[in-house]
Amino acid sequence: MMNHNYPYFLARDRAWQPAQYTPGYKTSIARSPNQALVSIQNASPSERSGPVFNGLEIGQHDNDLLMNFRAEGAQAGLPIGERIIMHGRVIDQFGKPVANTLVEMWQANSGGRYRHKKDSYLAAIDPNFGGVGRCITDADGRYRFRTVRPGPYPWPNGVNTWRPAHIHVSVMGPSISTRLITQMYFEGDPLIPLCPIVQVLKDPDAVETMIARLDMSMSKPMDYLAYRFDVVVRGALQTYFEE
Repeated sequence: MMNHNYPYFLARDRAWQPAQYTPGYKTSIARSPNQALVSIQNASPSERSGPVFNGLEIGQHDNDLLMNFRAEGAQAGLPIGERIIMHGRVIDQFGKPVANTLVEMWQANSGGRYRHKKDSYLAAIDPNFGGVGRCITDADGRYRFRTVRPGPYPWPNGVNTWRPAHIHVSVMGPSISTRLITQMYFEGDPLIPLCPIVQVLKDPDAVETMIARLDMSMSKPMDYLAYRFDVVVRGALQTYFEE
């Protein structure tokens, strides 16, 4: 994602990217490409152009996961779990805000289960929690979500392998081909260094870019804690993104 107000940009540090084939992360065995990558330097018009979000209709609760999937009838209520605010800025390599861009997020509920038909984890589905949200960054590149802290969950990568609590984050660039996706973890979580997905990153600094920091200044007494997660789209201090 390049800011065209600058005649140059800082190159991405490719050393941060893990090998495509990393057997310790078992699903990479099937997902790793077996053919050469396709360059988009000579991209087609459809790849160079992208969505414009100025006219996108954002609902009142699109960024409020405590409200945007409430059940009706006897089950109606608030989601179960630790209420949190997830907030931050989307900025470019020079600290300039990326305004009016779409930020999407999705996550498991507080028990560690996604609202997805293929998620068979024995934790219960929360009838008042959908686990998805979206918002548009403001003029200063700021975004904000209200949600519950997701729970960790086991997955069949090893005998007793668990994913740390995390939230998936997507940031749209100036075209479809520049969409960036990452995961946000929570500082102090002891499962982070044990996760096989995290372990494919050999540079500790790359891992640090995906860890949200507790922000007591934005927390609300007797209501919720806040975590700040700034997304840097390119440059020497960029957030690590999934290839």
